[in-house]
Amino acid sequence: MRGPGNGPGKHGYARPQNMGKTLRFLMGYIGKHKLLLVVVIVCLFASSFAMVAGNYFLRPLINNYILPGDFAGLAKMLTVMALVYLTGACCSYAYARIMVHISQQTVYEMRRDLFDKMEQLPLSYFDSHTHGELMSRVTNDIDTVSEAVNNSFASLISNGLTFVGTLSMMVFLSPGLTLISLGFLGLMFLLIKVIGGKSRFYFGQQQQKLGNVNGYIEEMIEGQKVIKVFCHEEEAKAQFKERNDALRQAAISAQSYSGIMMPMMGNLSHVNYAVTSCVGGLMAIAGGLDLGSLISYLQYTRQVANPISHLSQQINTILAALAGAERVYEVMQVEPEVDEGTVTLTEAIRKEDGTLEETSEHTGIWAWKALGPAGTVVLEPVLGDVRFHNVVFGYNKDKTILHDISLFAKPGQKIAFVGSTGAGKTTITNLINRFYEIQSGTITYDGIDVRLIEKDSLRRSLGIVLQDTHLFTGTIADNIRYGKLDATDEEVVAAAKLANAHAFIKHLPQGYDTVLTGDGDNLSQGQRQLLSIARAAVANPPVLILDEATSSIDTRTEKLIEKGMDRLMAGRTVFVIAHRLSTVRNAKAIMVLEQGEIIERGTHEELLEKKGRYYQLYTGKAELE
Repeated sequence: MRGPGNGPGKHGYARPQNMGKTLRFLMGYIGKHKLLLVVVIVCLFASSFAMVAGNYFLRPLINNYILPGDFAGLAKMLTVMALVYLTGACCSYAYARIMVHISQQTVYEMRRDLFDKMEQLPLSYFDSHTHGELMSRVTNDIDTVSEAVNNSFASLISNGLTFVGTLSMMVFLSPGLTLISLGFLGLMFLLIKVIGGKSRFYFGQQQQKLGNVNGYIEEMIEGQKVIKVFCHEEEAKAQFKERNDALRQAAISAQSYSGIMMPMMGNLSHVNYAVTSCVGGLMAIAGGLDLGSLISYLQYTRQVANPISHLSQQINTILAALAGAERVYEVMQVEPEVDEGTVTLTEAIRKEDGTLEETSEHTGIWAWKALGPAGTVVLEPVLGDVRFHNVVFGYNKDKTILHDISLFAKPGQKIAFVGSTGAGKTTITNLINRFYEIQSGTITYDGIDVRLIEKDSLRRSLGIVLQDTHLFTGTIADNIRYGKLDATDEEVVAAAKLANAHAFIKHLPQGYDTVLTGDGDNLSQGQRQLLSIARAAVANPPVLILDEATSSIDTRTEKLIEKGMDRLMAGRTVFVIAHRLSTVRNAKAIMVLEQGEIIERGTHEELLEKKGRYYQLYTGKAELE
């Protein structure tokens, strides 16, 4: 999948848009291995020299030893040639092994830095980029870089040195014959330009069609249940056939043009050899060229076309690698989440005089830690007082989602949000933990502007149960412990009991050690939601956000966990988003939202008396759309 700004080039394949910056970015990683690169370059020169020099040795071998019949000298010369070729082979092996190390270390560091960067990016970035696109950058794009660093860069230098060395020796041996070879080399370059351009275009088409097929397969696998529910198997197969046929046609064209390149290059090389042999033979008969020089030159004639073929192939690989590196570079250049907060969250103990003192122990007493006058440390208890003051927000500047929102939740209060889909309920809770930045207004937490609180501290003070649960590969205990990584087994079990998950967990074959895979596919949706609630419970946060926390739980299970949820919410500030209005009846205040505005607020009884929107929703005269 191509990212923004990386469309097809002239021949249909992705080209880097900014070659200079991309090269500097890539060389920043490769350049960390300067000493090894020096060794590689030395080995490349030695290997190329051995390949070029080996053919030249045929000249003295024939002229000085074979024709005169000097067998002793011939043996010595053959020994020298063997040593030269052996040295070249050893150098080739050495630089290949070193380049493997450099390549793997480079992509290791690049992949690590890319993943670290993604962990620092705001949620808005992930909202505007598909998961498949980001996955492609971590996998496919970095793989193309690995392939180029491992093979293409060294091959490019090696073939370049070999070509220059070979052409120089041809000129040295016979300038006249070199003119004939240059004519054929010109034809080869023209062939590469014409057929290579066609080949690159269709390979670009092949990659595009392959991406379409892979994306369609991924989508169909994820949507198998929906396909079977609506009996759309035949339609799915027909659409896959259409995409698969397009891939086949593109692949046939790509492989056809690619397949004729080497035979045509080989045939031109043979014709060049034949013509050069005839002309060279005539020159040798006429005395214009000695036999040793002719034999040596003919070897160079066979050799000179190989670097050209290899160079044409490696350039495509390098361009693809640079395009991939540029897509990685684009992510690395994205501004990370801005965090200018200085107030941190810490655990504390309450001394006899009622003041707080910071501690490394788990006391369950949370405090805001800030620097006071003259560098003193000030600790204030975390109460859970959350207030919105004339907040305006939009995911982009063109469309405002929340309009002048003002509300407050005093410590220990339960605040509920109801309203139609898209009214802004979840958006409000996302602003509390600063997943997004507001355009105007302020949000305070215990009187502190949330922008002054360190984001990690802010989010650790908030326990969130989302409507869409996500479980990680690991045991059930590990998934619950995700809310508090150092939680003991006893704390994990207590949290599960609080969420009423303990009953079904203990009946599993391995209990809390049951391994979950595929986002918990071996559990029901309700069971996954219970684990999500237990995860929030083990964190023991001062403020809870329940975003449709019981939406996937049946009514009977909901009643079973109601007491546990009440225990979980006791003494905490709680924000609840619910479609089931029965779950918010005991809220201290209910906010009714429509199109980003609070149109009603009050207790359950007060809103029923108003006989407005909430009354219509509760009595069934209107529906949550």
